[in-house]
Amino acid sequence: MFVYRIVKSKKRTTDLSGTGAFYEGGRWNNEGVFALYTSEHEALALLEVLVHVQETELPPDMYVTRIEIDDAAPILAYPDKRLPKSWRLPGNIALKTLGDRILESNEYIGIKVRSAVMPTAYNYILNPRYPRYYDLVKVKDVYRLEMDKRL
Repeated sequence: MFVYRIVKSKKRTTDLSGTGAFYEGGRWNNEGVFALYTSEHEALALLEVLVHVQETELPPDMYVTRIEIDDAAPILAYPDKRLPKSWRLPGNIALKTLGDRILESNEYIGIKVRSAVMPTAYNYILNPRYPRYYDLVKVKDVYRLEMDKRL
């Protein structure tokens, strides 16, 4: 399976460590928990970037990383009916705590979750602490994102 990630500098294209989410936290994790946020399609990955930055914060060069996850790697498809109330709101502590528990259990290499930005599409939150993570998750392709000037 392939997932996508958009990064703001070329040096981050091969970084699968989840360090950014470790320091900043994310929708599905608190600070101090490693997570790598990816999307099922590069268009969704771009939406996820755009919703978090102002136009003036967009760097002139951004890069798309296509990541392959081994088909044998266990991924938890989190059921919609078990999502916390108001899961789409930023800073939902219940969602962060749930994600922390799943990631820290090391049972899954990732969690398949609905995108808050585009709820009909999915993001994959990868767990860099999963055993053999770097054997099962590989960067397959990197290319410069040609941004439409209207965005």
